[in-house]
Amino acid sequence: MKRLICIISAVCWLTAGMAQADKAGAYQMHYTVTPDTARHYLNVRLDYRASAHDGAELVLNMPRWAPGYYEMLDFAKHLCDFRATDGAGNALSWCKDGMNRWRIHLPASCQAEITYRVYANRRDVASSRVDCAAAFVAPPGVFMHVDGDLEHPVTVTFRLPSEWRHISTGLKPARDDAMTFTARDFDTLYDSPFLAGNHRVSRFIHEGHDYEFALETPDGADEIGLERDFRRIVSAATRMMGDVPYDNYCLIHMGKGDGGLEHLNSQACYTDGTYRFESRRHHVKFLALVAHEYFHLYNVKCIRPAELWPIDYDREAVTPMLWVSEGLTCYYEFRLLQEAGITTPDEALELLSTYLRLYAPYEGQHHMSLRQSSYDIWLNFMNSDDNYRDVRINYYFKGPVIGLILDVAIREKTAQRQSLDDVMRLLYRRYYQQLKRGFTEEEFWQAVAEVAGTPLTDMRRLVDTTDEPDYDRLLAPAGLRVDRTGWTIRPVASPDASQQVFLQRLGLAR
Repeated sequence: MKRLICIISAVCWLTAGMAQADKAGAYQMHYTVTPDTARHYLNVRLDYRASAHDGAELVLNMPRWAPGYYEMLDFAKHLCDFRATDGAGNALSWCKDGMNRWRIHLPASCQAEITYRVYANRRDVASSRVDCAAAFVAPPGVFMHVDGDLEHPVTVTFRLPSEWRHISTGLKPARDDAMTFTARDFDTLYDSPFLAGNHRVSRFIHEGHDYEFALETPDGADEIGLERDFRRIVSAATRMMGDVPYDNYCLIHMGKGDGGLEHLNSQACYTDGTYRFESRRHHVKFLALVAHEYFHLYNVKCIRPAELWPIDYDREAVTPMLWVSEGLTCYYEFRLLQEAGITTPDEALELLSTYLRLYAPYEGQHHMSLRQSSYDIWLNFMNSDDNYRDVRINYYFKGPVIGLILDVAIREKTAQRQSLDDVMRLLYRRYYQQLKRGFTEEEFWQAVAEVAGTPLTDMRRLVDTTDEPDYDRLLAPAGLRVDRTGWTIRPVASPDASQQVFLQRLGLAR
């Protein structure tokens, strides 16, 4: 009987494996993308081939938002001239089903060629841009997946202008075609932006991993030591987290613009169009952006709230924990730059003070909690109403200050044996590496209690309510205070021995 059960189990396992293989091989999707540099379009062709026809329609879906950019962008509004034909060029009937879904009647041959154009003329990190010199391709607004099947592999080939030499992305090119890339699934494709053109490309190996710099406007990059500082940031993060979750990493920096967006093995940022910064302050601010997007590969791409995975590209991923994903990442800008030996203590405190000034003097902190700002970000990501600072806060601003206070509390409770770093490592190890899922709100606070050795209910209250923190009392163990005349975080005048140790551990001792 035991032998029979084993045979039956093996047959069931084999059958399930064959079914999965059949599903993976049931159809192929190959995209070809050709930039129209004169009119700012991406011309897109999808070659769809299925092995069998079951009478069902082909339903294609384009995402409505890009992970990390918490706004419903409805990319389909930039799409035009949708057309579907069979293998012989005969038109296929199709219809729209909602704003971002297309239904196509497949022919008996199970083949279809779908073409459309995407207008690409926006300079934000979640949108595509095409001009005479370059093309930035943000995949969520360009590629469609078969509705309900994000796990299917997909291949993309680029047909670039003859004078363009490079295409840079976190994906690895095919061995026989440098312009063709395959993603194991659509989540991977949507997380892999491309920069094509004549940008400067440099490649190097650092601590056993491959890196590529793709700089659209490289002026001044060598003079400021961009590669040197990036290596330091990577090494600091590796020491802090104890792991590197990628094989290769691509740093995509574009010309004049604003903002950055994280990806698992790349970052896409706009710059000032030059690395010749007008002041040291502007230089440090830029390096903080680089550190921010890099640390996101741990905190949000790996350590992520449960509501953010699996990704539903059709609707908002509402979570009260973005203050962790974004606010604490802002805190780790300062930590990474300090650990990397890039900033001075005064520069690090100025980074944190900049965030404090953006919310502490304003009435909004008494109307919206840090938790609520995380929950409501889909309403307020780009909300520039005149009353914004009167009724709301932004987790990007208050989050890093609460991160400092939380770090100080953990260090004080554990006599400097543990810190917020240990919380991040615990979340990374337990939920990303071991359980392979996101964490819940309660699990985050349980992790904090586990590291601190006791529940930090006062810290949670600062997140969940609009109570104003008693900054001087909470920061006193670390030898820090808040000068309210300019909302600046400063060391106390004469730190005692315990406070001096705190400042040294935080990299803030002068």
